[in-house]
Amino acid sequence: MLVLWAGTAVAQGFPLVVPPVVVATDTPVIRPVTRPPPSPYAVLVSLRPAVRPASIEAAAEERRLARLRGQVCGDIAIQGDTLGRVEGAGACGVSDAVRVRSVSGVALRPAATMDCRTATALKTWVNRGAIPAVRAEGGGVASLRVVSHYACRNRNNFATGRLSEHAYGRAIDIAGIGLQDGSEITVLSGWGTEDDGAQLRQMWRAACGPFGTVLGPEANRFHADHFHFDTARYRSGSYCR
Repeated sequence: MLVLWAGTAVAQGFPLVVPPVVVATDTPVIRPVTRPPPSPYAVLVSLRPAVRPASIEAAAEERRLARLRGQVCGDIAIQGDTLGRVEGAGACGVSDAVRVRSVSGVALRPAATMDCRTATALKTWVNRGAIPAVRAEGGGVASLRVVSHYACRNRNNFATGRLSEHAYGRAIDIAGIGLQDGSEITVLSGWGTEDDGAQLRQMWRAACGPFGTVLGPEANRFHADHFHFDTARYRSGSYCR
């Protein structure tokens, strides 16, 4: 290295010392960075999913189109048939009726006739009530056992009195929840039990709101074995018993 010294100067009687300037003349040494060898478990090439066979893609598209063809009420989650006006005796009948086979992938056994407002309320209840209450038990919810839907009759099947909401296609009665493994949660045998009873009560509570009337085993003797759901509207809100 060369060290260059500057002279000194005197200003106002004080000596001014200029610090030495060091000039580096050596060529810097660049040392290579040592990296550890790659792990034998490292992925050397980014993985890409295998291209699906054309047959699988075609089958998936056909299922999608089938669901579009089968949708009712303008909702692909509600599958069935459009019936139009269903006539009935006297004041009975359904305007813009549909026959619903499934909602959100849950089959109705048998298919049920109702109006679209009731079908939409049923879908909401399945998604917010039945499926969350059952969770993964028995593989999950597979079907609903329907014991009444559209029927021209009076309330509680009395010979006289007011027409039931069933007479207008605004009601559905459900007696059991079928599971994927073939078992069933029934309102009649499960309501008073610790296990199924908790699930059924959760379903009953979830129906309050989507439906205007919700009746279960504690409402009266006529509903000991099923839930009654209808879309009647009251000024005071849903009637749930």
